[in-house]
Amino acid sequence: MARRAHIRRSTAAVLAAAGLLTLGIAAPGASAAPTPRIDLRVLVVDNGESPVQAITAQLRSTGIPYTTVKLTDPNRPTITAAFLSDTVGGTPRARYQGVVLPHEAPFGAGSAEQAALETYERTYGIPQVDAYTWAHPEVGLDYTSEGGYAGTLDGRQAAVTDAGKAGPFGYLDGALTFEDNSPAVQESYGFVARPRSGFTSYVDVPVPDGTGRGSLVGEYAHDGRRELVVTFAYNQHQRQFRALARGIVEWLTQGVHLGRDRNYFAVHVDDVFAPDARWDTERDCTPGDLDCADGAGEGTAPIRMTAADAQYAAQWQRERGFTLDMVYNAGSGEEWKAENGGTDPLAARLLADRDQYRWINHTYTHPYLGCVQDTSTVPWTCAKNAEGSTRWMSRSEIAAQIRDNHDWGVRNGLPVDRTELVTGEHSGLRTLPQQPEDNPNLARALADNGVRWIASDNSREPEQRAAGSALTVPRHPMNVYYNVGTAEEMVDEYNFIYTSRADGGSGICENNPTSTCLDDPLDPATGYASYIVPQETRIALGHALNNDPRPHYVHQSNLAEDRLLYPVLDGVLAEYRALFADNTPVENLGQKAVGTELQRRAEWHKAVADNRVTAYRIGNTVTVSAPSGVEIPVTAPQGTRQQLLLGTSTFGTAYAGNRSAWATPGLLQSALTLKLQ
Repeated sequence: MARRAHIRRSTAAVLAAAGLLTLGIAAPGASAAPTPRIDLRVLVVDNGESPVQAITAQLRSTGIPYTTVKLTDPNRPTITAAFLSDTVGGTPRARYQGVVLPHEAPFGAGSAEQAALETYERTYGIPQVDAYTWAHPEVGLDYTSEGGYAGTLDGRQAAVTDAGKAGPFGYLDGALTFEDNSPAVQESYGFVARPRSGFTSYVDVPVPDGTGRGSLVGEYAHDGRRELVVTFAYNQHQRQFRALARGIVEWLTQGVHLGRDRNYFAVHVDDVFAPDARWDTERDCTPGDLDCADGAGEGTAPIRMTAADAQYAAQWQRERGFTLDMVYNAGSGEEWKAENGGTDPLAARLLADRDQYRWINHTYTHPYLGCVQDTSTVPWTCAKNAEGSTRWMSRSEIAAQIRDNHDWGVRNGLPVDRTELVTGEHSGLRTLPQQPEDNPNLARALADNGVRWIASDNSREPEQRAAGSALTVPRHPMNVYYNVGTAEEMVDEYNFIYTSRADGGSGICENNPTSTCLDDPLDPATGYASYIVPQETRIALGHALNNDPRPHYVHQSNLAEDRLLYPVLDGVLAEYRALFADNTPVENLGQKAVGTELQRRAEWHKAVADNRVTAYRIGNTVTVSAPSGVEIPVTAPQGTRQQLLLGTSTFGTAYAGNRSAWATPGLLQSALTLKLQ
């Protein structure tokens, strides 16, 4: 993946006053000039390769406005002084606060466009990120032939240097291990090299097959400019990039930018109080499913938590400092109690510990709230009325399911929020291919009960949308199945789904172009711990590191019997806390808070896309204007204060060494104004 050595430019002398290259500060002895206006927008020069696209994805996720120039577009704008800067009201304006390039000289060393860009950066103190380049003196590094290394980095342990911790990567305090998910695939390639004069390494690694350490990420200050030099290849999903992405953006923007980035992890436990059907390992199906007909599997015992399981859940939460969301079906619990002697130790234990959890309404008995299902065929279809119209569950039936479950929770002292709802199987919302539209009675039933936030399945509908006056809250499904209580059952069903017909599986993986069959069936005794847990941990942690507030969902069966969920959760939390500093805790939001975050983001992205946001910095003052009612996400250094009509107030909340918030202008103000310290 290395580029050839012809992509070079002459080495420039390191500027002695490089430390003064911050916005609006000139070197001593320079003539007085107006403090420039720096617009809070990033320029991205895109060559179509994954490193630039990864940084672009981080900008988009954070909420930072950016302009993309595609090098492969024959109609792209030419990079000139007029494209990069102008004058507004007599004040010099830099249109971009930072520049992302594929490598150090994408327009060609000595070209007019490259010269215009370098002059712009030098004039306004604009940082430049070289998304991926090779080690050579023109980026402040020795060649790898001089005691360095070029090759695979899979499984290597890198570390943030003292300079990196004191600078843009101070939110990390543990070893950063490069992914090695498959021994048969090279996942990361890079150049490990020794810094030269003017280069400060932020992330380094022991030189493979050599001595000492070499840089992978560092700052090269030279010729009145600053470059962040990255010498390993990556894509937006790899954990090493996900861990470093925040620091790359903070370096690029000098810690002052629109947008907000936090790490989130929340887990919904569905079907609480209700039993879940058990996978039949002999017939490879689940009782109650349409493909498990003729009574197949009916002899299997359902899976339901016990009082001991509930006691363990509360203890686990206290020890881990993490709160689960209990998504409950009270009516199903009452039915179980009536069928089992009229007592329910599980319910008694959960209610005794009610205040240790968050609780979400899951309807009273978990019925399907969409169309009436015709199960005479596989897959099922929507039943029809005599005239051919779809038969729907009625408004009154849906409303009663929501109301009765909420009322039971209130009677039993649950801290349940009327505005939150999870329907059984996300039913009532459209379900492709059988039900391509929402149940038209759903929206009215939601309004009857004051529901504002209804869960949806992220694997089907990843974007938030309206369901009447409510908004959806997409949830990530975890691949820990609802219908298994033991590790062996989990592996048995996993093998059935993910192995070929020749290996005894269903062959579903062979028919699905987005799926991959296992090379060999997993060992029933060890496959869950050795393969499934690490994979699910990696996926969930990837969501947590991607500024993604969407919750994950599992089922009460995963807290029962072998308690399959805990190894995954422990893996996510342990790996997270080992990597991140205490100033960057994982945020564990409730459903309403997640929905609100997604709603704010959608409104913000629309305002940016419609060019209705103006944001700039002049010296230590940041000014942002947005449409009325649109909250503004801003990240700024510690000590930042919001300017009010009378006086100032502390801005935002602390996270990852900065402060950030969704903010609005003060009373009688038309713009948000921040004062940087």
